[in-house]
Amino acid sequence: MCASSKRKNQAWPTKAAMAQVYEQNLWGGSEGAFYSGEGSHDPKLVVPFLKAVSNFLSSFTDKLSFCDLGCGDFNIGKELVGYTKLYTAADIVENLIAHNKENFKQEHLVFQCIDIALDELPDGDCALVRQVLQHLSNLEIQKVVQKLGKYKYIILTEHIPSGDFVPNKDIISGQGIRLKKQSGVQITAPPFNFQIKEERELLKVILDSGKGVVVTTLYTVY
Repeated sequence: MCASSKRKNQAWPTKAAMAQVYEQNLWGGSEGAFYSGEGSHDPKLVVPFLKAVSNFLSSFTDKLSFCDLGCGDFNIGKELVGYTKLYTAADIVENLIAHNKENFKQEHLVFQCIDIALDELPDGDCALVRQVLQHLSNLEIQKVVQKLGKYKYIILTEHIPSGDFVPNKDIISGQGIRLKKQSGVQITAPPFNFQIKEERELLKVILDSGKGVVVTTLYTVY
């Protein structure tokens, strides 16, 4: 059973909203299939992302323990497992995690069904949070950010507007993001103010006109 499903009073509708995304193929894909959208399948986004992250992971003599917080359909994660000592892949949707467990099996790969806002995060050296926070309300993001300090490294990918924008305008959690509000998530800006030691842009992919950019940032926490 999913850890968060044991809670009697779930504070936010995120679990139901994300389950609906996959049940109704709201991000595309064929009926009955689990599909995490173009962000996880478009080669323009996927290929450079995998190169950037695998290069980072390969830079360590001793492999890192890696936590994929919001692993989705695992089209991305399956390509990164080999670069890690332990790969923990977490998502909020129970049926999705059950599907992943059946279809992706490696000795050092573990799947967990958790709500990253409500539940304890898995232990590890590095956390990947790829196009996840952009779907959450500010209250939920704050709950996640308060726990990210346990990791030495955080790889954060967000879809943000091109050019200048006001960060962190609030939304209701669901399949949508802040782009329509000319906003995007920046965890180091108010109201989150996440404290870091170092920040480095790993990748920026410019989308078609008016569709913003997808930025991957590496944060060193301590």
